[in-house]
Amino acid sequence: MKYIEISSRNNDKIKYAAKLVSGAKERNEASLFVCEGLRLCCDAFYSGYRIRELYVTEEAVSKNGEKIESIANGAQSVYLISDGVKDKLSDTVNSQGVFVIAEMKHSQTPDISLGKKYIALDCVQNPQNLGAAARTAEALGIDALIVSGGCDIYNPKALRASMGSLLRIPIIKTDCLCGLIDDFNKMGGLSFSTVPDADARDITSLDFSSGALAVIGNEGNGVSDEVKAATSVLATIKMAGNAQSLNASSAAVITMWEMMK
Repeated sequence: MKYIEISSRNNDKIKYAAKLVSGAKERNEASLFVCEGLRLCCDAFYSGYRIRELYVTEEAVSKNGEKIESIANGAQSVYLISDGVKDKLSDTVNSQGVFVIAEMKHSQTPDISLGKKYIALDCVQNPQNLGAAARTAEALGIDALIVSGGCDIYNPKALRASMGSLLRIPIIKTDCLCGLIDDFNKMGGLSFSTVPDADARDITSLDFSSGALAVIGNEGNGVSDEVKAATSVLATIKMAGNAQSLNASSAAVITMWEMMK
C-alpha cells in the first residue's frame, strides 16, 4: 500500500478533517464523519461505511500493520501523518494515530413496525448519554434506536462512548418524533414516556410482550410536553431515598432492561 506523507498541521486536508471532527454542521453538510482509534475505524470499515481517507502514523502502522492494511485496501486515499498532524486531528488524550473519514449512510428512514421494541431519545444532548444508550441497545437486542434532535450521532465522543454501536445498530433519525409515535399507536403498539412523576405508572407493571416504543427525555427538561402527550402512557422508575430523577443514560439502561427481560 502506497502512503502519501503529510507532515504539516496546516495542510488543507488536515484543516478540513479537523473541522469534521469538531463541527456537526460541517459533518452534516458534507455527509462525512471522522472515526479515531483502530477499533472504531475497523468498526466503520466492517460495518459497510465507505472510507474516503485513512490517516495513520508510522508508529500505528508498525503496531497494527495487518488491520490497518485491511482498512487501507478499502480506502480511496491513504496518508502517513506526523505526530503533529495526529495531535491536530485527535479528540482524545492518548491517540493511537489512526483516523478515517467515512461517508454517512442515508438508508436509515423512519420505518417502524408492531411487535418490535424501540428506544427513542428526545433531544438528548450529552454525547456520552447517546453513546451509552446505543451500546446498551445493541447489547440487549433493542430493534432500533430512534434519535430526534439533540446530539449528532457522528459526534466523536458519542461514537467512542458507544464502543462502535452507533455504527452497527439500526438507527432511525427523525425530525417528527410525535408523528412516529402516532403511527406506532395506530398500529396498536405500546408507547410510553419515562418521567420522574410519582403518580405515573410503575415501569415494572407494563406489558412489553407485543413490543413497545419508549421515550427518554432531555437531560435538563425531560421528555417534552408535546411528546408526552403523543405517547399512550407515562411510566416511571421507582426510586428510593431522596433521589428525584435519573440521568438520561441510566434511565435508558433501566428502561431497556425492563423491556427486554
